[in-house]
Amino acid sequence: MGVTPALEVLHRVFGYDEFRGEQAEIVEQVASGGDAVVLMPTGGGKSLCYQIPALLREGTGIVVSPLIALMQDQVDALTAVGVQAAFLNSSQDAAERERVERAYLDGQLDLLYVAPERLSSESTKRFLANGKVALFAIDEAHCVSQWGHDFRPDYLSLGDLVQRWPDVPRIALTATATDATHREITERLHLERAQHFVASFDRPNIQYRIVPKNEPRKQLLDFIRREGSGEAGIVYALSRNTVEKTAEFLKQNGVDAMPYHAGLDQVTRARTQARFLREDGVVIVATIAFGMGIDKPDVRFVAHIDLPKSVESYYQETGRAGRDGLPSVAWLAYGLQDVVQQRRMIEQSPGDLSHRLKLQKHLDSMLALCETVDCRRQNLLRYFGQDAEPCGNCDTCIEKPETWDGTIPAQKLLSTVVRLKRERNQEFGAGQIVDILRGKRTPRVEQFGHDQIATFGIGQDLSDQQWRGVVRQLLAADLLAARGEYGTLVITPASAEVLSGNRTVRMRNEPLRQASSGRSSSSSRRAVVDLAEADIPLFEALRAWRAAEAKEQGVPAYIVFGDATLRAVAELRPQSLADLDGVSGIGEKKLAAYGEGLLSVVAEQAAASA
Repeated sequence: MGVTPALEVLHRVFGYDEFRGEQAEIVEQVASGGDAVVLMPTGGGKSLCYQIPALLREGTGIVVSPLIALMQDQVDALTAVGVQAAFLNSSQDAAERERVERAYLDGQLDLLYVAPERLSSESTKRFLANGKVALFAIDEAHCVSQWGHDFRPDYLSLGDLVQRWPDVPRIALTATATDATHREITERLHLERAQHFVASFDRPNIQYRIVPKNEPRKQLLDFIRREGSGEAGIVYALSRNTVEKTAEFLKQNGVDAMPYHAGLDQVTRARTQARFLREDGVVIVATIAFGMGIDKPDVRFVAHIDLPKSVESYYQETGRAGRDGLPSVAWLAYGLQDVVQQRRMIEQSPGDLSHRLKLQKHLDSMLALCETVDCRRQNLLRYFGQDAEPCGNCDTCIEKPETWDGTIPAQKLLSTVVRLKRERNQEFGAGQIVDILRGKRTPRVEQFGHDQIATFGIGQDLSDQQWRGVVRQLLAADLLAARGEYGTLVITPASAEVLSGNRTVRMRNEPLRQASSGRSSSSSRRAVVDLAEADIPLFEALRAWRAAEAKEQGVPAYIVFGDATLRAVAELRPQSLADLDGVSGIGEKKLAAYGEGLLSVVAEQAAASA
């Protein structure tokens, strides 16, 4: 099957004139009955790769979606463009489930969303066998991999679909996968005969920025005020306690922030998620329990105040920013305690040695990304096996970090750790080691007689903050290790090369204060939308109209239109419905539903500015 029918559906239903990247090839592969494995970044248009084949093929496309809380929004978005879509999950009463089941059996559905837990049951498989399945789309397919970061046991049973429906095409999609995860997806889902499509993982509209952690909540607040004021954003933290305290701190300081974690009851989580999706300018502070499958396109920033466990997790989470292609920021505050905490969590992991080594490998890659003095985007893409030129749009490209020869400070610090162990059989954390090097006669230093150690006071040339940077970078380079509940420091086999002078240690220069933003932000809205000054009032008026429409219908604002479409309307200033035909994101159904409303806003704004 050629792409001509697919292009017709793309324009008529979804309002786009051409496919991006490998979308056309993927659609053709699945629409013609072939299997596909698709690795494509968030915002790359994965959903069209199965939605259009489902519309082209006879029967109903069955979509495996991991979060039932988001199915309603996914279905609403499709209904808004004229697609017959529905879902089956535990949130429905018996009458609603019966209505959906009857529609499926009668061939009235283009797409049906189900959770992996439901599809793994024999009763659901028997039910589907009584209708016509056009295809199976397995979204968030990395959940099948134990190498991945969102492993879901129920995904494992999806490999059995090929036995019952050998002639029905299957497409597995994920926004992130290393080679190991990619192989496991292929093997566990029995997609050995599938065609594989690996798009570039580059998200050029996202600016990656990592800052030294000092006072993370205050740093976060400053970042939001400077660049995310009034914008939707997600803040990630590791613990529920940190989530609660950070959300409260932001709220007290004028940010519309809400906490989200697995410890909250289901009603509260659903209400929080609904507000985030349906309102502008809401900031969610969350554990990683939040975000998978979130389709909100206008998230302008993703911030981390704790170190992610892996590059894969970091990429997946930061990818929730800027799905609409407009400029967005991925901001991370990272410090010594993050390294100590992550190492300790790995050490205490209940898994076997191979599992802990796998976790360690993930962490080492994340630390390398944080400590690099080269382009962060290059480092990030290299993790996924892709090459790139320096991007010019990350903090290390905008302001090249200074490096210095840290060999002698490293020797001083490692020597102190060795002397404490050898002479006194003692192990201490970073704070005590730094106090010894700085020559501080604290009660604790004097209690243990550490002012008598030969290295006492030999590090007064560096500040406390700089010494903590030395510790952090030695930990990241595996030249130092932290162990036990209190993160006491011990040497590693590689430490000997440094102590003997056979290895030079280059370090990032620790700034005495946080560097200013690499991007001008005198007007956050203008920087994000990148509109001409004269078009901004119309754009804001269109956003207000969209918010009213969405509220009236009880759907998220992006289901009416995304920011990118409103931006195009603000620039075009259409005078007729014909002018709107061809605007990205305005298909046949939306033109009929909203065309006159858009024209009215344009006309009113023109009259107001006349």
